[in-house]
This record gives sequence, structure tokens and C-alpha cells, in this order.
Amino acid sequence: MQQLPLAPAGSVELLLRDAPWDDFFTRQFRDGIRPVAEPNNDAVIVNACESAPYRLTRGVQLRDKFWIKAQPYALQFMMDGDPFTEHFIGGTVYQAFLSAESYHRWHSPVCGRVIKTRLIEGTYYSETLAEGADTAGPNDSQGYIAEIATRCLIFIEADNPDIGLMCFMAIGMAEVSTCDIRVYEGQHLNKGDEIGMFHFGGSTHCLFFQPQVQLEFDLHGQTPGLSSSNIPLNARLATVSRRGR
Repeated sequence: MQQLPLAPAGSVELLLRDAPWDDFFTRQFRDGIRPVAEPNNDAVIVNACESAPYRLTRGVQLRDKFWIKAQPYALQFMMDGDPFTEHFIGGTVYQAFLSAESYHRWHSPVCGRVIKTRLIEGTYYSETLAEGADTAGPNDSQGYIAEIATRCLIFIEADNPDIGLMCFMAIGMAEVSTCDIRVYEGQHLNKGDEIGMFHFGGSTHCLFFQPQVQLEFDLHGQTPGLSSSNIPLNARLATVSRRGR
């Protein structure tokens, strides 16, 4: 077997993506396999990845106190100080996990225009010591790695003004340091359009919403956590309520 040279953490051109086994992780669904929930209803937000609910947090702050085993979110670090960060202070973060067997492409959860894309270089195989031994890699540390792992941000201005600006964040877990963005700034997306992919393994992702966005989540009867199971790609994930205008 040919030995591949090492690539730095955060490298978009990670050499492993060219290996034959990456074809499994980047495989595509056949047409019609994952229909988009209510494609003509822009109040319905769909699942951006074939993924299992890990955490749903409201009132997320720019920075938070560190508590042992708590893994609190801090927007400043998750978004690496991006100028758009201030829009999400006090808002909602939904995080979900993609297992190694999952479909690894990302799709737009809303209809809207891509405002900005950004790759943030980070580390891999980092875990919080407070969680103890984790033989599966940083599965137990998904909140923690949302601030330090290689990740990318895709900011989307939704067509529905009750959603407004939202953000999709892909996070590389363990050896996954390739976040492959497939959209460009100014591009208009329909709900369910492909926006990028992970290469070579399981990962995690977040959706960010502003504090004024009133969301009713549909987690398909599950409580977020490490024992949850996949919600299908493009299935209903949340419904936004109309605000008075």
C-alpha cells in the first residue's frame, strides 16, 4: 500500500480525499432518496446533514464561563471572531453528529443567498480531559471541538425575513480536517441544494440562528445527546414563527 505524505491540520486539499476509500464518505444519494420537506414553505427549515442531534442551546453568548465537564459554547471562539458573530449573540445553536457510516455531504437548510464563506484552520484529535477516555475519538467532546477543530462557516441570508441571516458550520472531527465548501458568495440556494462535504470520516456540524428567530424544533421524538440516531437529510428540523412586521 502506498504511504501518503502527511497534510497539515486544516488543509482543504488533504491528500486522503484522493484515496479510493474516500469515495464511500463522499457518495451521493440517488435522486428522490431524501426529498426536501415542504420545498415551497420557507417557514420550514430542513436538516442540513444526515445526522443525530447532539445539542440544542438557546441564549448562546459571545463568551461563557468554563465549568469542568460543561463544554459551554462561546460564539467568539466558534466563529473565530468573525464580524458577523455579533448577530448571533443570545441566539440558538443546534449541533448534530455524523457517524462514520453517514452520508457526508451538506445541504442548505433554507432558501437564501450565500453572504460569506470562510475556512478556519484548527486542530484534530483534541479532546477535553474532563470527559475521560474516549476510544471513538472526540465524540464526547463535540461542544469543545466546535471552538478549536478545523471548521468552515457558510453564512446565508434566508429568503424568509423571519429567519434572516443564519449560519451553517461544518466541523472536522478526529482525522477529518477537510471541510470542502462547494458554494460561492452571492450564490442563491434552494432549500436542499448541496453546499459542500466532509472527506474521510465522521464529523459534526452546527446551525446558528439570531436571537429574534422564534423556532420550534422537530427532533423526531429524540432528546439531543450521544445516544440519539440520525434524522434524515432534508427532513423537517424546525419551523419558524412569523414575527409582527
